Amino acid sequence: MGDRSRRWAWLGVFVVGLVLYLAVLRTLVSTQNPNFVPALILLGATLVPLTFLTFAQARTGRWQVPASVLVTSAFFGGVIGTVVAGTLEYDTLRGLGALPMLFVALIEESAKLIVPVVLLFTAVAQHRGRVPSDGLIIGVAAGMGFAALETMGYAFTALLSSQGNIGAVEQTLFIRGLTATAGHTAWTGLTAGALWALLASPSVGRLFGFIGTFLGVVVLHTLWDTLSGSLVFVVLAIISIGWLFWTLHRYKTFSDQAVGRLQPS
Repeated sequence: MGDRSRRWAWLGVFVVGLVLYLAVLRTLVSTQNPNFVPALILLGATLVPLTFLTFAQARTGRWQVPASVLVTSAFFGGVIGTVVAGTLEYDTLRGLGALPMLFVALIEESAKLIVPVVLLFTAVAQHRGRVPSDGLIIGVAAGMGFAALETMGYAFTALLSSQGNIGAVEQTLFIRGLTATAGHTAWTGLTAGALWALLASPSVGRLFGFIGTFLGVVVLHTLWDTLSGSLVFVVLAIISIGWLFWTLHRYKTFSDQAVGRLQPS
């Protein structure tokens, strides 16, 4: 795929996904057949995160992560991340009687790194390159899977609590879809990218960079869960997305330089 096609592939993903979502919604409303509800929730929960993943993947430079790795990261990262986070949060809640938002953020951000870490050490074992931008995209995929499954859960809860009101489901999918890229997707991409950068070129500075990135993400997650108000969410979203793309630009430069060193003079 050419560079121009890659850079605009996200638009095709969004348009196709939106058309499918609207087609399912129209069929559901016209037929009143509840069998279409799972498809509606699945498409609504994955549309924006998948579009964002495609957008970011096209801007990582010349090094590309195989689609199979991204699918693995999204699927297993989402399932394992939500299961581990949900179990730890439940156990902590039973033990402490209350679960501060800081603990929630710490647990979830750690759980979402499980699959990216496994993929990282798999790459090391197979003697493949450890390019920071690859880690960032793998983290974005894992965060996408986590966000999508979490959104599906919220949408299903909205369906039950509203006694089958599809409007409540649509509202939940819309709000969660808009915030998905600025939340789990961006945060996991940042931490996974910092981890791969550390392993690609170990140094004290990179170690502190990873620790600082992880703590910064936990703080953003905590503020997101604690504070309220549209302005607060907009500010946090700008910080998260801006940080992600600034980091992606740095990693792209690193990747381009690595490719230049490998090419014969």
